[in-house]
Amino acid sequence: MKKEYIYILITYIVMQLSGIIGYPLVLIIGVKAFHISQKQMEGLANSIWIVVSFIIALIIVLSILKKSENNRSNDRNIPLPIGKSIAWAVGGIFLAFFAQYIAVIIELLLGVKVGSENTQRIIQLIEDFPLVVVVSSIVGPILEEIVFRKIIFGTLNKRFSFFFSAVISSVIFGLAHLEPVHLLLYCAMGFTFAFLYYKTKRIMVSITAHVIMNTIVVVGQILNREDIQRIMENYEKVHSFIGGFFG
Repeated sequence: MKKEYIYILITYIVMQLSGIIGYPLVLIIGVKAFHISQKQMEGLANSIWIVVSFIIALIIVLSILKKSENNRSNDRNIPLPIGKSIAWAVGGIFLAFFAQYIAVIIELLLGVKVGSENTQRIIQLIEDFPLVVVVSSIVGPILEEIVFRKIIFGTLNKRFSFFFSAVISSVIFGLAHLEPVHLLLYCAMGFTFAFLYYKTKRIMVSITAHVIMNTIVVVGQILNREDIQRIMENYEKVHSFIGGFFG
């Protein structure tokens, strides 16, 4: 693995752990420097630090990646033409949603509860501090595609088959979301984005599909939260009834 890629991985990991220092720092600054109430800052500090840390990490990662691209030797992997790449990016959005749909059906058959706590947490953060939407819809997906597809999948695929590399990188991608109950769902998305990158040799293709998919999900959740909550409640009632009937 290139040393620049190692630096990017370190940056990403540090960003994920930075809240340990960042949260109390933002809390203190908000209370002491801007005279915001302690209670209000306790609700905002985490969201503010998420936005700040992700944007800083993206700037660092892109600068390292640019240096890496400038220093790379001739690559035998020829990117797909722009026109075809755009078509794959658009088609990849539908492919990602289809993969999620199949994963959700399998999870239901396995008895996994519908709905992602991670997604609901992000929606709550956005409602508390709207700028978080920039992270969830744009910055986060860009960082994830660079880390999990370009670096982890790309490095593995130089030595192993596409399938093996895609599965391993997708599992790591799923575990990184700290929601093991929905590991299959995250793996399905990770595998889809790895496939898009593999077919086109353009990381912008998987980034585009990932960004648009996340944006659609987030906007849909915000605009239709009450309807979604009602559907979830009805599902729980039906699931409980069926479970009791066959129990």
